[in-house]
This record gives sequence, C-alpha cells and structure tokens, in this order.
Amino acid sequence: MYRILDDVPDPEMPFVSITDLGIVRDVRLDGDTVVVALTPTYSGCPATQVIQGDVVRTLREHGAKDVRVGVRIAPPWSTDWITERGHERLRAAGIAPPAPHARCPRCGSGSVRELSRFGATPCKALYRCNACDEPFEYVKPF
Repeated sequence: MYRILDDVPDPEMPFVSITDLGIVRDVRLDGDTVVVALTPTYSGCPATQVIQGDVVRTLREHGAKDVRVGVRIAPPWSTDWITERGHERLRAAGIAPPAPHARCPRCGSGSVRELSRFGATPCKALYRCNACDEPFEYVKPF
C-alpha cells in the first residue's frame, strides 16, 4: 500500500510525491482497514486536509474498502526525511533541496543570496544565484 502512495503528489509542489517528501510515516493493515499516519511538513500546513483526502481517494481507487488517515506530529517532520528521488525532483523543478547551504538548482553555484525568508510556502525561502542571476526557492532545512 505504501508504494501506491508514490502516485499522490504534494498539493503545493505537485512534481514530488508525499512519500518522497517523507510525509507518509506509516502504512499498515488493521483487519480490513488501511491505516495511514502522516506527518505534515509543519503543524499548521494548510495542505494537510487535502493530502488526507487524496490518500483516502487513491487507496480506495486501488481497492481498499476502509481507510483511516491520522496526523502524527511527533516527532516533527524533518527535511532529512526527503528521499533522494525527492531531492532530484525538487532540483529538476528549479527548487533547491534542503542542505547546510543553499545551492542554485540551475547552475549548481553556492554563491547565492537570500531575498526573502519566505517563498510561496512557509517551508521555502526565496534566493537569487549570484553566478547565473536566476531566482529560485530553497526548501529550508528543519
């Protein structure tokens, strides 16, 4: 069942799945019920309800009769949970994946500057590359 959730995109970054972001913490069977535990990227994430609905719909489309989705906030989500495939997909979309220091996802330069602490979502910051002059979003490590 976990692999089925590879097809569920993150609503705010649809080029990466919820499994690649590390949001899916557990999937198990409890009798005939598929039980899924999600850890949102931050406790106030507005996309959590959308993700829960997408998980239920996707699992039912794949034959699950009963699905229960819960939110687990401890331990809190960490950018360490993003898979390597998630890192690759973020870079391919022009978003720098979390790292100790932001690097331009287009040219790879580490010579960058922060333009804004927040990007399109609270978990990203807006940067500009000093080498190629392109703006990009950076997933803040936490």
